[in-house]
Amino acid sequence: MEVGARVSGPDVSDVNDVNLVLRSTRVITPEGTRAASVAVAAGRIAAVLPYDAEVPAGARLEDVGDDVVLPGLVDTHVHVNDPGRTAWEGFWTATRAAAAGGITTLLDMPLNSLPPTTTVDNLRTKQEVAGPKAHVDTGFWGGAIPDNTKDLRPLHDAGVFGFKCFLSPSGVEEFPELDQGQLARSLAEIAGFGGLLIVHAEDPHHLAAAPQQPGPRYADFLASRPRDAENTAIGNLIAQARRLDARVHVLHLSSGDALPLLAAAKTEGVRISVESCPHFLTLTAEEVPDGATEFKCCPPIREAENQDALWAGLADGTIDCIVSDHSPCTTDLKTPDFATAWGGISSLQLGLPAIWTEARRRGHTLEDVVRWMSSAPAELAGLTQKGAIEAGRDADFAVLAPDETFTVDPAELHHRNQVTAYAGKTLHGVVRSTWLRGTRIVENGTLAEPTGRLLERNN
Repeated sequence: MEVGARVSGPDVSDVNDVNLVLRSTRVITPEGTRAASVAVAAGRIAAVLPYDAEVPAGARLEDVGDDVVLPGLVDTHVHVNDPGRTAWEGFWTATRAAAAGGITTLLDMPLNSLPPTTTVDNLRTKQEVAGPKAHVDTGFWGGAIPDNTKDLRPLHDAGVFGFKCFLSPSGVEEFPELDQGQLARSLAEIAGFGGLLIVHAEDPHHLAAAPQQPGPRYADFLASRPRDAENTAIGNLIAQARRLDARVHVLHLSSGDALPLLAAAKTEGVRISVESCPHFLTLTAEEVPDGATEFKCCPPIREAENQDALWAGLADGTIDCIVSDHSPCTTDLKTPDFATAWGGISSLQLGLPAIWTEARRRGHTLEDVVRWMSSAPAELAGLTQKGAIEAGRDADFAVLAPDETFTVDPAELHHRNQVTAYAGKTLHGVVRSTWLRGTRIVENGTLAEPTGRLLERNN
């Protein structure tokens, strides 16, 4: 089992250890974008050298020209559903999609698999299934449900990266939500050993009071998941985190109205972080056709003016990171009725080009995208060996042609069920290759055999 702690890089004075030099006129490092040659030894970055540095004897040079070398992306919000619901997704297919999209590390959510990751035994079951199938490095979140408070510390000790809970029904009966009292008990337990609670924050009372009109109209579905449900749940979570001095993370923020509350909590010193997702940042309610339930997710895709607020939250740092919340299902579960269709967006392979397309339109840079989709998610999970191109880190890279475009064809996606809200969209950014610990695992869409490792939380 690979442990997520940072390890010292190879001794760069011994050039015989360097077996690969990856060269580009545009390498994104923590100090900015520059022409560089990245020396790799034993799967880690030995040094970031000047562009024209001499290649050590015995090392292979890979010159990618003007394509941009990014640190491999880190996606901390993926529903792999394996084992138990493998007709929906699986480690083989999900990690292939991740690799094809420039993602080199993902963390699997504890629900939608059978069993859910709510005990150590269930974690071990999932690890046994994932091990031989993982094309990228893979770690696991634990779950916090009403009756497993006693299991939280053992799961923490077994290496999960933190704990997910729902404050409203999850959609699967084996993973029930926490009420406010149960949230307080779980959060107190997790805070006691310095853990992290990640929260699906929608208030069930606001959801129950909202109009529930089944059918194909997206406007009716949107009305059934109001912003107030998110805003209230986030306010309650902030209060609990403040009282317990606990570390919490808000999952898949879709309500721009919650941003002032979150910004104020951060300023106050509450230990809270926030993510949003490509679908909230690139798709709008106004463009969702009636009956097109490939766009259904909870919380929902909201209006264009709300999307503008989310981008402002990214720009000012209130939102820390962007992750996929890849939550696929079989085609038959995407019925035309928004009330009954499974809620989830399949986007694992498309997050980087989707975000880059919108980010460049709004005046952001690839350095911003790297911060949101690699560095910040790695920091959230404590993956100190991931998320940056600098000496000592894993030699994980995505090579991107940022100005090239492609049109999304669901048949070319690697996740198990080729259903996506991005079908037919033209996006900027073609992933030329993906590298995991110095080994090329994707080249022009062709994938190698799986070499991903299972990760555990830093000790």
